[in-house]
Amino acid sequence: MTGLQILGTGRSLPRKVLTNEDMRQFVDTNDEWITSRTGIHTRHLCQEETCTTLAAQAGKKALEAAGLSPKDIGLCIVATFTPQWATPSVACLVQKELGLPYGIPCFDLNAACSGFLYALDTARALLTAHDTKYALVIGAEQISQVLDFSDRSTCVLFGDGAGAAVVTLSPQHPYASLLGSDGAQSCIWAKGPGPDPSHLQMDGKAVFRFAVDIIPRAVHGLLEKTGLSLSQIHHVVCHQANSRILDYAAKKLQAPEGLFYQNIGRYGNTSAASIPICLDEMSRDGLLTPGKRVLCVGFGAGLTWGACLLTF
Repeated sequence: MTGLQILGTGRSLPRKVLTNEDMRQFVDTNDEWITSRTGIHTRHLCQEETCTTLAAQAGKKALEAAGLSPKDIGLCIVATFTPQWATPSVACLVQKELGLPYGIPCFDLNAACSGFLYALDTARALLTAHDTKYALVIGAEQISQVLDFSDRSTCVLFGDGAGAAVVTLSPQHPYASLLGSDGAQSCIWAKGPGPDPSHLQMDGKAVFRFAVDIIPRAVHGLLEKTGLSLSQIHHVVCHQANSRILDYAAKKLQAPEGLFYQNIGRYGNTSAASIPICLDEMSRDGLLTPGKRVLCVGFGAGLTWGACLLTF
């Protein structure tokens, strides 16, 4: 089976940083309450930025890291549930912003917090089926536009941001994936554009139960599929939803200290952007050296989940 190589990564965050203490100005909370329950200290929120500008900036950095120009890209997919417009897609707006070639397929994909992994798998399938070499895959969210900032159960959790990767097929870089969903709407949802929009709604306890169950199941499922053991995995990169979820899942898997990468303290939950933001941080910090195996796990509204094995 043809593998998938990440050639370069990039990330983009809004300039405005909102601390837990800042949030006390408009919602009944404090740093201790937020940190002890989520592990989050700060998050970035859009002011002049949009989902599109974040996606384009992350994509530009990924291209630079890959040593490619926009004209080399034959496919662009943006994973998001908070696009700037219902239509055109963020991907088409990124195509224009970056000067990607005329006539290539560009589209958005919505699998919520699992979206980047769905987009990677989709990009791999399209690269396999069509005569094109490089794809730009982006996870981008402007979640602040769907938050109720008087609801401390949700508004303290989320941040805006984007992460991107340039990928190509490569037999030297083994890849495997699994994807799933169960159609459970009631745990987390938000109405889309229309005459009666709504803020993001979430049953935190139900989401926690789902996440701490699906992460170990997805990890075990992918390890079984690849014939690997957890000891052969160098890093586990999960969607950054809550530090307690990640700690609980790591303990359930009896994972060694430090195997699960975390940066939620700096960015909060950035949905489809969280995994590519992690990968870019890790790459630029020298953690993703050749031969490293990284197991990624996403989970979110839908309910959706996904996992993939990346080899660097």
